[in-house]
Amino acid sequence: MPDVQALVNDFVLKLKRRKIEGSQASARQTAELLRSVISHHRMPYTNQAQALINAVRAVGEHLIAANPVELAVGNIVRRVLHIIREEDLTSTESSFEGLSLSANSDDDDNSESEARPVLSAAAVAAAARSTLRAPSLQTLLEGIPDSASAPHPSSSGGDSDGKSKSAERSSRSKKLKHDVIEAINELIQDIDTCHEQISEQAVGLIHQNEVILTLGRSRTVKEFLCAANEKKRSFRVFIAEGAPRYQGHVLAKELVSKGLQTTVITDSAVFAMISRVNMVIVGVHAIMANGGVIAPIGINMVALAAQRHAVPFVVVAGSHKLCPLYPHNPEVLLNELKCPSDLLDFGEFSDCMDFGTSGGSPLLHVVNPAFDYVPPKLVSLFITDTGGHSPSYMYRLIADYYSADDFVVQRRTSS
Repeated sequence: MPDVQALVNDFVLKLKRRKIEGSQASARQTAELLRSVISHHRMPYTNQAQALINAVRAVGEHLIAANPVELAVGNIVRRVLHIIREEDLTSTESSFEGLSLSANSDDDDNSESEARPVLSAAAVAAAARSTLRAPSLQTLLEGIPDSASAPHPSSSGGDSDGKSKSAERSSRSKKLKHDVIEAINELIQDIDTCHEQISEQAVGLIHQNEVILTLGRSRTVKEFLCAANEKKRSFRVFIAEGAPRYQGHVLAKELVSKGLQTTVITDSAVFAMISRVNMVIVGVHAIMANGGVIAPIGINMVALAAQRHAVPFVVVAGSHKLCPLYPHNPEVLLNELKCPSDLLDFGEFSDCMDFGTSGGSPLLHVVNPAFDYVPPKLVSLFITDTGGHSPSYMYRLIADYYSADDFVVQRRTSS
């Protein structure tokens, strides 16, 4: 059995040291870690769902605090909390439906019910929880073992009832945990296949002889463009190099190796070239609840240029990047500063220091932000693994993926 706390500590350390790159990798590893936490969590006799929620919240607080900029980590924590609530609600509804169905059938035919064994409420509820669909009366009667029938008169009747209730609680606990883990497995599969799901929509969006503009390097954008090229779409790609890391150079080499016509331009040339562009397609870091996006630095400039020349601005991103928070929420850290060495060599800093003062304070300051914020009014369309959506539709996706009670993963206060 793995040491769950050791796994949590190791993952927190990786997040703090920025050893995990990319939202997809962060989301997948977060889901896997929470799956392990739930799998090895000991369930109490009562309030099993709340116990799982508390366990996930406790771990999620540490994960989010370790790297607040990587919003995908918090997204997955909230998605798992929503899964627990949904599975518990489904189990409870199935139980009540089974009890209601049994009560109605007893009222319809009293004479027939006298000839059949009387079923306790616990037995009916246990049978109802064996499936997510509301079972028929025949299924209930055939699926319940003899031991679940009304007990014969015996001196140990009270002990039998106690054992039955204990077994029922244990069965419900195991089923809830099993259903939650299965749902998390589906979530992990969705994260793994999001690029393929998005790429399938490329043919309907990119047409013959178009000119596409993008900035920097995005795996989602690369696979989206390559999918259109594989369907014999002939188009040209303009890539703004994405200073100061120049990830656009890497993307240009990857697209050329796939046979795409590619042109690299400087970031400052976006406004000069945008009039020749039919569409802008970019990848983002996160999608906020209002439809705005947090994207690599420089993309807001591209969005403004696209709006000025009436060019569609399309965002491609997996649903794990959809964050239920707004940019103004205090829990959201919109940006972080990268190392100044991306702009200046460390050796050059010695010429910029004022050693005449006791503290040696620098005369030159370097600011190297990592992200831009693009408001929803600049976004034309979102392409996700669930289809194409307008910025105003984000609230509907949030309602499907998250529970309002989990928007803020509050830190526990020590008693």
